[in-house]
Amino acid sequence: MAEPLVFTMLRSKRAEIEDAIVAYEKRLIEARANLAHITATLRMFELTDDLASLPAYVDLGRLFKRGEVVSICFAALAEEGPLDTRELGLRVVRAKGLDETDGVLRQTVVYRVIQALAIQRKRGRVRNTGKRRAVLIWALPA
Repeated sequence: MAEPLVFTMLRSKRAEIEDAIVAYEKRLIEARANLAHITATLRMFELTDDLASLPAYVDLGRLFKRGEVVSICFAALAEEGPLDTRELGLRVVRAKGLDETDGVLRQTVVYRVIQALAIQRKRGRVRNTGKRRAVLIWALPA
């Protein structure tokens, strides 16, 4: 016996609606990706004074004033005595109020400390006193 026309039409309509839902879901995924990109771009250009909200890829060169890293390091060395590069990087992160738990940020600041103190070592304003666990120890000249 043949199936009534109503069932055939309803199945056809169901398939049509399912296809439309799949197409809408693809467009929704694209729209969410576009929204995420726009939001990230806005975050880069709308930086606030809240240093804890910095994205990981922000240029740290503009975060420090000229000579600020050196002055923070010299103050820490004068107050606490010889410190290694990682400890000095942590002091700089704390002084700026940045996230201490962000390992990538700390490592980037440590590289900046190394660059700044290497220049100061050439000028005779700071010296190396050895290594601790493969990290240089810095001290003020006697």
